[in-house]
Amino acid sequence: MTYCVGIMLDTGLIFASDSRTHAGVDNFARFCKMTVFERAGDRVIVLLSSGNLAATQAVISMLKQRNAKEGEPNLWAAESMFDAAMLVSDAMRDIDQRDAQYMAAGNVRFNASFILGGQIAGEPPRLFRLYTQGNFIEASLETPYFQTGETKYGKPIIDRVITRSTSLNDAAKCVLVSFDSTMCSNMSVGMPIDLICYQCHSLEVRMRRRFDEGDEYFSALGKQWTEGTRQVFSRLPNLDW
Repeated sequence: MTYCVGIMLDTGLIFASDSRTHAGVDNFARFCKMTVFERAGDRVIVLLSSGNLAATQAVISMLKQRNAKEGEPNLWAAESMFDAAMLVSDAMRDIDQRDAQYMAAGNVRFNASFILGGQIAGEPPRLFRLYTQGNFIEASLETPYFQTGETKYGKPIIDRVITRSTSLNDAAKCVLVSFDSTMCSNMSVGMPIDLICYQCHSLEVRMRRRFDEGDEYFSALGKQWTEGTRQVFSRLPNLDW
């Protein structure tokens, strides 16, 4: 399992992903699920992946391979983030078509989904959620964030805190708390956590952090959140029987 979050704000974008993969309770591993395509002053494209690791790695490798070929549609030549989403969708369907018959023989289906966001010079930042079939939706004023993977434990926190006017710093804290809460309740999500805060119109990644086991800030944040929640709970009025 995995947990990935992408948030669209008035001032920019937040991206975060964990690094745990597993194939059974005795087979855990770490793989980065955040891929960044950056050309300073021109574009920043961030891709968060969830699903079958072989499938997501194949899609990302195909995108990188196409980026290296001149004359072929690729992320470096995309004129809009919508075009970028279409390119990721095409790569997903190409991998699915290539592997489908072999996966079906083992009673396995293609399983890969992505959160795609960023900014290409000449248009505002945009955020997309791509499903296994290759279709996708775009974030809006009413739906400013997307999640993939083990979403249920972190969603209530984001729902209560995040609006489009939330600052990048507050949104980053909120996302980290959502990861802390998820990891407290589900062992299939684990560190390191990769985090990017992208400032609108900067066209480069200036704020990026990786939080590993024992990180002082992340540990303190989780501790203060737990203590604060308990204090608020203790002040709630008692039920009048």
